Formats: sequence, C-alpha cells, structure tokens
Amino acid sequence: MTDLEAATYGVSGVGGNALLKQAGAVANINSAYRHDTGTDFVGQAAGLTALYNVLYGQKVWSMLNREVNALSVLSKRPWSSSGWRVLKSRPSGGSGSTFGIGTTDLSLTGGTSFDALRADKIGGVPENASFSNSEDGLVPMTPEYEQLYYSPKIVAHQFDFSELSLEMAAIDDGVGDIRAIVREDMGKHHAEVQNKMLVMPLEHYDNATYTAIERNYTSLHKVVTSSAELNAMNDGSLLATGSGASTLPDQIVKLYGSTARQLSSGNAVASFLDAEVDFGNGYAAGDIRPLTLTLLNDMIRRLRLNGGSPKVILTGYDTIQTIADLLQSQERFMDRQEIIPTFNGVRGIKGQEVGFRVATYFDIPIIPVKDMPVTKNSGATGGVSDLLFLDTDHLWLGVMKPTQYFEDGITNGNPFGVGTLGNRAMYRTIGEVGCSFWKGQGKITNVK
Repeated sequence: MTDLEAATYGVSGVGGNALLKQAGAVANINSAYRHDTGTDFVGQAAGLTALYNVLYGQKVWSMLNREVNALSVLSKRPWSSSGWRVLKSRPSGGSGSTFGIGTTDLSLTGGTSFDALRADKIGGVPENASFSNSEDGLVPMTPEYEQLYYSPKIVAHQFDFSELSLEMAAIDDGVGDIRAIVREDMGKHHAEVQNKMLVMPLEHYDNATYTAIERNYTSLHKVVTSSAELNAMNDGSLLATGSGASTLPDQIVKLYGSTARQLSSGNAVASFLDAEVDFGNGYAAGDIRPLTLTLLNDMIRRLRLNGGSPKVILTGYDTIQTIADLLQSQERFMDRQEIIPTFNGVRGIKGQEVGFRVATYFDIPIIPVKDMPVTKNSGATGGVSDLLFLDTDHLWLGVMKPTQYFEDGITNGNPFGVGTLGNRAMYRTIGEVGCSFWKGQGKITNVK
C-alpha cells in the first residue's frame, strides 16, 4: 500500500498515508457505501457520500418467463382467402371416421338420407340397372359441404418515450439507448400476448364480462372442442351461462360462421366441427381422473383412426413431469428427438445448429407451454395442464400482415405526427387461426 500511495500521490517516505487522513480517520472515498449491507459506513469522513453513487449498469435483465411456444409451433401461411369449403359428410355412409352401415333400404330413402344404408345397398347394382328410385335402381346422391369463413384479427401494442428520457438515458447513470431496450422488451411482450391468445381457456368465451374476446386470435381450446364437451362444461357449471341451459351464446358456440355446435334442448349435438375430446365422465368435482398412459394411447389411436396424424402435443410443464413419472414407474423413459423448425416453407438443414431437442411420446414431440390452462371443476382437487394433440397440416395461423415495427416522432423530425415531444412506437400483427380438419385434432382435459 505504501508503494501504491507513493505512485498515486507522488509522496515518497514523508508522512506515510497522512495525506489520506481527515478528522483523525482513514476513509477511502470509494468505501463510503457498503455493498455487503447497502448502507453507508458509520463514522466515515463527513461529505464523502456525495462523492460516490451506486452505478447500475446499462443491461436490463428480465425476471419473467416469456416463452412463446403455441405461436411458434403453428404453421404460418400467407392469407389467401377469407374462407374455405369443407366436406362434412360422405354421399353415403355418414360422416363418422368409419363407413356407416345400417338398415335403410335404398328404394325407400327418396334421396333424402344415405347415412345408414343396408350392407347390400351401398353400390352393388345388377346388370343394365335403371336410373330410378327402385329396389335395383341407381338413386342420385351427393356429398355434403359447408362454407366457413374467418376474419383477420389485429393485434397491436403501442408505447412511447419522451425526448427528455431519450437524452437523459445516455447521460448520468442511464441505460444508454432506451429505445433499443424498450423495443426488445415490447417485442417479446407482443409475441407473448399472441401465445396467450392461442391457449385462452374455453370458459372465457362464455364470460359476459369479456365482450371483446373475439377480437383476439381464436383460441386453440375453442377450435379443439366438441358439442359433448360444451354440454359437459355447461352441466358442470364451468360456463357462466349456468348449469342446464338449453342453449349457449354464439360467442362460445359459433366457429368460422357455423353454429353447428349449438346445444339442442340442453343436449349436445354431434357436428363436423367436433374434435376428439377426452374429458372423462363429465366436469363435476368428482369426475377428475388421474392421467394415465392409456388415455394418451387411446387419444393417439382415435386420431389416427379418424385419418389424422398428430404432429405435436402441447401441454404444461406439470403434465410433462407427470408423463415422465408414469413412464419411469414402468422402467420406460421419454424419447428425445431433434426438431428442425420451419418458417413459411423454409426448413433448417439437419446437422447444422438449427434444431432443438424435445421430449417425445410415440415419436410425437411434446412442447411445453407455460400458459396452458387446467380445465376442471373449481371444487376438484389437484389437476394438471390440458393436452392438445395437433395435426398442424390442417391447423395454421393465417397471416395477412406479419409483425411489423413502426416508430415516428421528434427524433425523426415529426413531433406533430405523434402529438407529443417524444417518440411513439407500435408493434402490429394481423392474422387468425384456421382449421380444415377437426377430427384430426385432439384434447385431453380434466386430469390430475
């Protein structure tokens, strides 16, 4: 220390550290603040506090989990039309996953229903068959189609900063370029909000308070549901409409312009809009059941029987841990697989650092979503996050305008444009969720 003081103050062999003494105490200016306790030194030389200020640095660290996964896994498609047509029933054989056989005699149908024809009347005809409504005739039949439409949803977030804050952030103990920091955090927020919209609980669509919820993206929970689940939620008092209501409001029933999921006299009506949903025996408090591998296997089997091909399973971290525990008890473990992300048809190259490894079940990637809701009766004990089994070949986010950043204001020489002495900025995305095959989408809820 003697050598350091001599080199610093130019004092050599005269009085030791006497030049540092003041009021009979040795006090280092840089020690006026104790970092270990966050308080000033007791008995320090008077006035030294004003010479030292705590510096916080320019980096801003986020303490929040802002993962965006539901939004990430959906395929993004350019907006090409405001609707589409779907085939909802065969010319004969019904609209189920398998061809329906019944007892209907072709000659008696009069061309009105061919859903349950006799096994000997589904197409085999005699030689030189006549075109007539008779026992051995050829009766005209046709498939059934439905027109669906959807409208683009605008998601926007605005923020601003004053001219003074922009300047002062680069002076004193500021963060430097405040625009860059706020722009980054607002960009994350813009994406996180869209992710939240995609996993919005179905119950919120029947809440009279949320009158503008249709301005958001349509939730995957509204797309992947069924008339039977809506009926069970109604009976289990999960919906604001009330238990036993004979009808439900359009806000929860109507999807892509169709009200085919509406209840009839309080009973669920099967619809081509119905996905495969496993909610157990109902949504009463005692109906919640343990998550088992049988439930997972049965859902995958049903989806494949319908002609679907699940590409991803979305669920919460708690459910992934539950699945891992189930497999471990049987001395089995989750597989892990490299997922190579794609964007608008551009795909990463295997072998390069473009993919990420995720847990899989029967080779289906399991993607954790922090905001995945737990659907159950409020009186039920326990509960883990819902599971969505998605066939993303038929489920997409139609994008009319991709996310764009806009900014104007005083730094651009146009304070009059924003009406303030500062800058105003905004993120904006325009799009909506689309689906063309509901029987290929699945959901497991009401599990613990």
